[in-house]
Amino acid sequence: MLSQFGYCAMIIAFGFFPVMLFLLCLFLLDSFKLVSARWLVACLLWGIISAVIAFFVNTAVVEGVHLSYEALTRYVAPVTEELIKAALLFVLIARRQIGFMIDAAIYGFAIGTGFALAENLWYYIHLGADFNVLLAIVRGFGTAIMHGGVVAIAAIFLIEGMQRNNHMITGGSIGLLAAILLHSAFNHFIFDPLLMTMLIIIFLPLVFYLVFMYTMRYLQNWLEVEFSNEVDMLRMMRQGHFRDTKSGHYLASLKEHFPPETLVDMYCFFSLYLELSIKAKRNLLLKESGFPVIIEPDIKHKLMELKLLRKQIGKAGEMALWPLVRMSHRELWELNQLDS
Repeated sequence: MLSQFGYCAMIIAFGFFPVMLFLLCLFLLDSFKLVSARWLVACLLWGIISAVIAFFVNTAVVEGVHLSYEALTRYVAPVTEELIKAALLFVLIARRQIGFMIDAAIYGFAIGTGFALAENLWYYIHLGADFNVLLAIVRGFGTAIMHGGVVAIAAIFLIEGMQRNNHMITGGSIGLLAAILLHSAFNHFIFDPLLMTMLIIIFLPLVFYLVFMYTMRYLQNWLEVEFSNEVDMLRMMRQGHFRDTKSGHYLASLKEHFPPETLVDMYCFFSLYLELSIKAKRNLLLKESGFPVIIEPDIKHKLMELKLLRKQIGKAGEMALWPLVRMSHRELWELNQLDS
């Protein structure tokens, strides 16, 4: 027979460690080091805080409208909990801290991990001796990883929405709806809890694997193709051959629509953007190869200069440069990496 200490240790191991190990594996698989350890910890903490907030919100709803526990867990809790958990994702994207599906998924899973740890701790304290090994397995391998998985899915939809139309509403709405529906479906216990736990253990790693493979392939192509093109273009600009290129002809054609001083600012903006973009991609490649990144002492000054030039050329000038450089969320995220 197991001692009381051994039994408690087994419950803690099953109830708390699986989701932490899953998160650690995701973090270690990030070969491009897109995820910041500081923000990862912030996501974990927000997950814990969001569990506390959700507890009081759900309690207020139950007391206010006299809902049954079943109605709460199936229809109300999935909505309130996913909305609260996702709040930090919107902040991270607005601050250009998320650029790809990989880092979006890891940050999202970290939020869900923090939430699950707090929730499982509450169940452990509240149920006492009734929190047995079987319940620990279901909550540790099933519910906890579900919490991480649905926030990760919401984050993936959110960042993809930003990439496609540079707006969070569409992607955020789809992502949150998917997270809420999956959370609600899990709480309906359509299948036996152990079977649902097994399905989560099997299919969620597969989803993450596909996301990682797709993003890695896209990242490699994005870095190799754009890096080469940007290096060639910047070299031609500095050697005075840019005017002979299609891009140079296009920029020259804009003189009919903009005053000379604005055209000069647009040229300087494009040149400085290429320089900074090349340096940002270089640092990503260095990270992926395991080398330390290179931070020039004047990088902050150049980023401020780029921001000032972008303001000076205005929205019309920026739109006119779209065939050459489109300042989408990913480009802004890339430049933000130089300052982080």
